[in-house]
Amino acid sequence: QLQLVESGGALVQPGGSLRLSCAASGGTLDNYVIAWFRQAPGKEREEVSCTTKSGGVTTYADSVKARFTMSRDNAKNTVWLQMNALKPEDTGVYYCAGVPSGYVCYEDLDDYDIRGQGTQVTVSS
Repeated sequence: QLQLVESGGALVQPGGSLRLSCAASGGTLDNYVIAWFRQAPGKEREEVSCTTKSGGVTTYADSVKARFTMSRDNAKNTVWLQMNALKPEDTGVYYCAGVPSGYVCYEDLDDYDIRGQGTQVTVSS
């Protein structure tokens, strides 16, 4: 069964950058829509970004547009989230999630078949 593992979370100062990775094992990501979600204490879970199976279409939450970039390499079975100009409000646990829907992104994490364990991102001075 396909499994996802996130990495790359860290403590970073405001204005800094991080690159999160989501590595798949036990199968291939070829037909999977992949999304990044984040959960901060006291806040609703938010879908940050989502990309279709080939990476041809990628969407972003308004809160991260122009700062975050999602990419994927199906040959490497890996998806990345490049986060620039980080703000304290970007703090949270970041999860990658996948569903073999090909071209449909879902806003609710519960609609995804698989998810990783999460990686902590803390933006603070």
